[in-house]
Amino acid sequence: MCLVPVAIWILISGLDDLFITAVALFRRRRFDFPDAVRLRRTPERPTAIFVPLWHEHEVIGRMLEHNLGAIRYRNYRIFAGCYPNDPATIRAVQEQARRDPRIQLVVCQNDGPTSKADCLNAIYARMREYEIRHRRRFRIVIMHDAEDLIHPDALALINYSSRRYAMVQIPVLPLPTPAASFTHGLYCDEFAEYQTKDIPVRQVLGGFLPSNGVGTGFDRDALEHLAATRNGSPFDPVCLTEDYETGYRLHELGYSQVFVPLRFEPAAPVATREYFPRRLRASISQRTRWVTGIALQGWAHHGWPARQAFWFWRDRKGLAGNLISPFANLLFLYGALRHGGDMRPEWLGTTCLITCGIAVVQMAYRVRAAALIYGWRFAALAPLRMLWGNLINFAATANALRDFFRSRRQGSRLAWRKTDHIYPVRVPALVSGASRNMR
Repeated sequence: MCLVPVAIWILISGLDDLFITAVALFRRRRFDFPDAVRLRRTPERPTAIFVPLWHEHEVIGRMLEHNLGAIRYRNYRIFAGCYPNDPATIRAVQEQARRDPRIQLVVCQNDGPTSKADCLNAIYARMREYEIRHRRRFRIVIMHDAEDLIHPDALALINYSSRRYAMVQIPVLPLPTPAASFTHGLYCDEFAEYQTKDIPVRQVLGGFLPSNGVGTGFDRDALEHLAATRNGSPFDPVCLTEDYETGYRLHELGYSQVFVPLRFEPAAPVATREYFPRRLRASISQRTRWVTGIALQGWAHHGWPARQAFWFWRDRKGLAGNLISPFANLLFLYGALRHGGDMRPEWLGTTCLITCGIAVVQMAYRVRAAALIYGWRFAALAPLRMLWGNLINFAATANALRDFFRSRRQGSRLAWRKTDHIYPVRVPALVSGASRNMR
């Protein structure tokens, strides 16, 4: 009879997903995409790019060199935050700073690693010192990581949109990968679906916009308001997913948010591109941090406020769903092979058929989303990658629950599970080239 509660859970979760898919297919939110003329004529507001670093000496040099040469925007500075016990990364940033005065080295006060949010707070404090020294004020703050390929038009698009919105999120897409690369390919599938369905629907239905952590532009006044609620530090140093937390807090403070939707014609979309973990252990570690910060810390810090309860449910239901998924197929297979004298309720067969139908619809949407970005040959293996993803998410959720409750029991701070990054040797044309959809 253990099949019954599993079937009920999967049905409820599936109906929830089916509702989001239906809204995505039949309702659209318009976004005012500027053409190249309007983009060029929009005055450039002073912009600061924050890049928190810990043991990134192997990639940060190439990241800075590429993006400084690619970005079609002039009025910006990059603040790269390093730790005093990470001399290799400090040297790598210093080498690039000697070549380009737009780079500002920030050395945190404490040895690392602390948390990404703590490093960002140190960068924020150093930016304020820079403003006093140079008698200027940055109007936009943008977050990026050491592995990011920033689209040439991203800063200009954030600058254009920031006059209406206090938080502007540029899409984030994994770089293309071979179809058989299941771990990295899983990120391609998930981000393709998430950013063509879940995030746009959140905006249509009035939900808060969780920051992706990179490619997010914040209005300076909004960040200062947020900092005033935290003794001068805009980011929560305890939270492992400060990006998600910041998006929610800004929404609660009444600030407007927008996700710049993906457009596939006639050119590749404006998006931040990067490589995600390709190895199983690294992927489990990263997803453990996501589950801990978004689901567990979010639950502990904010509970279930009525206005956002549905979105918190969607963000947190993986606590149960990720643990159930690897066993669900086996249980359903077992139930299907049993015969009439097995104690199953009569309605269970119908429930299984409904959930299977929902799963087919959901998988079809994911395949379609992946095909739009990566092609049909790659997307054809998305169903197999989803099964692989069930195992990864199971392990990550189990780790997150263990670490979270152990830290609560011991009264200790959760550790920052940092992901090792790689940077492409050759930048794909879809990132470095001109964006034709801006012309």
